[in-house]
This record gives sequence, C-alpha cells and structure tokens, in this order.
Amino acid sequence: MSSIPTRQQPPPSGRANPSRLVSLVYVGLAGGPALFTALLLYLGVGEIARTLASAGVGLLWVSLFHLVPIGASALGWYAVLAPVERPALRTVVSARWIAESINQLLPALHVGGNVVRARRLARAGMPGPLAGASVVVDITLHLFAQMLFTMLGLSLLLVSVRGAGINGSAIAGLVLSAVGAAGFYLMQRRGLFATLAALLRGVVRSDDWSPLIDGAGAMDVWVRHLYRHPRALAVAEIWHVLSWLLGAGETWLALRFLGHPVELTTALVIESLGEGIRTAAFPVPAALGVQEGGFVLLGGLFGLTPSVSVALSLARRVRELVLGIPGLLVWQAGPAATTFVRQRKESREARE
Repeated sequence: MSSIPTRQQPPPSGRANPSRLVSLVYVGLAGGPALFTALLLYLGVGEIARTLASAGVGLLWVSLFHLVPIGASALGWYAVLAPVERPALRTVVSARWIAESINQLLPALHVGGNVVRARRLARAGMPGPLAGASVVVDITLHLFAQMLFTMLGLSLLLVSVRGAGINGSAIAGLVLSAVGAAGFYLMQRRGLFATLAALLRGVVRSDDWSPLIDGAGAMDVWVRHLYRHPRALAVAEIWHVLSWLLGAGETWLALRFLGHPVELTTALVIESLGEGIRTAAFPVPAALGVQEGGFVLLGGLFGLTPSVSVALSLARRVRELVLGIPGLLVWQAGPAATTFVRQRKESREARE
C-alpha cells in the first residue's frame, strides 16, 4: 500500500470547549444511577427480583447467545479491512469483544472501547492510522445499519399497534439520527481528524502535538481509501445489519426464559427501539435507568408488565457482566503479559 500517503497538511487551528463534554459526563454519572434506583423502588425490588430469578440458568444461555451478534459485527469490521492486509480474524473478533466490554461496563462514552480496538490492531502489526481509520469506517457502517434496523422496528410497531402510543418525536428522533450519521460520514470525507487535531493544537498551543497532527492527517487519507471500495463496504454493511437482527433473537430468548414469550417480530421491535434509546443515552454509563425506563414504555405496548420489562433489561445487564468482565480481564492481561515477558528477557540478558 505504498501509494497511500502518510502525511497531510492540517487545516487552520481553532479553539474547542471541552468543559461541555465534562459537564455531560457528570450529568450522566449522576442521573443514570438515580433514575435506575428510583425505578426499582417504585416498581418493587422484590417482584422484579423474583421475575428475573425465574429465568434461572436461561440467563447464561442468553449471555452466550450474544456471542453470535458480536461475531457478525466483527465480521463486518473484518470486511471493511478487505482492501488492505488484514490481521487474523481472531484478533478482530477479540478486539470487538473487548471494545464492547469497555463501552458497556466503563464510563467511556462509547469512545474508550473503540480506541482500544484500534490499538489492538496496531499491536498486531497494522499501521496505527489505518487501524484507527478502519474503526471509524466500521462505526459509521454500524450506525447506518442501526438506522435501518430502527426503521424496520418502527414499521413493525406501526403495523402491530396501529400507531397507538407513537408520536412524532420517535420519527423525528430517527430522522435526526440519520442526519447525524450522514453528517459524520461527510465530515470524514472532508478531513475530520486533521481538523480535530488542529483544534486540539489550538487549545493546547504546544509543538508537542505535531506527531498527533501528522497521524490525524494520515488517518483521514486511510479513511478515504477504505471508502473507495464499495464492494467491501456493502459486505460489511450486510454483516452489521445481520448483527442487529440477531440481537432481536437475544430479546426473544430472554422473554421466553422469563416466562413471557412473544413473537419474533415483537422482540425485534423491542430490541430495535430499545437500542435506539440506549444509543441516544450515550452520556449515561451503560444507559443505566434510561434503558429500564425505555423497556417499560416499549413493553407496555405489547402487554408486558413493568416488572417483566425491567427484568428483561436486567437480563441484558447480566449478559453484560457475564461477557464483559472476562473481556476486561483479557484486555488488562495483555499489557501485563507483555511487561512480564520483557522483564524476563531483560533479566536473562543481565545475567548473561
């Protein structure tokens, strides 16, 4: 890939205001747990706990089933990398799993996990700007796939409940999300990361950020290169849409184990709109409280009691712990193992 340039002249610098993002984080950290606690107390902790416990070992099967949509999403990312020299598929799958573990269990605003999965590809030998660009393109395709999934869920909801309980805000939210995703794509094509790096340099005003500016310019070039392969992008988008559809199977399975089976189309509506609510609540760590409230509203449209709806949400949180904690451990074990090997090597060389 020697034809791909590695430097690009950055655009003029500017100023940014990071205090707004910090305030958003504080609001999410405080509001999420408060809403979650209020919902549990209002609906009855005991009844919710009994409903959740009725699933028994089914909670484990629901957790393991989630590996299927994770795998499909990882294959989507792997398809994005088709135009370049790709790492082993297992590296991509493990990076995707670790990224989701970080984003769901840590207050990372869905950013930290994506940074980590880019770094894992770089550690596997891929150029850093290319690794970062692949993650950005994959996120964009993932967002567009979610838009399609949400549109399908809204369509099925309109048919099943004949518009009852639906107002224009849901459709307006979908339109705004689509506009935002399209805007994100267009900014990438116009050199988004060199612009952001220049803004950061304008805030910090230090020559120490020159390597960051250069890396951001190279990342923009790789992004445009990946977008020039429509066949790979189409395959990736198919995998991402499939991963969202498979997620509906998780909701269907969880409700069966909770003793309230629903049709697959109903599970798809709950999954698609529930994920839309969760995405909109990105400042709240793990969408705590927001996800539960959204499930109560959605479940009510299909005759599910609030306690069952909250139990469904908690079943998903059990899955996040079952798969997420090992993911965090694997993430932390990697650097520890590297340090151990390096120290052993240095010790052996010192003795020689």
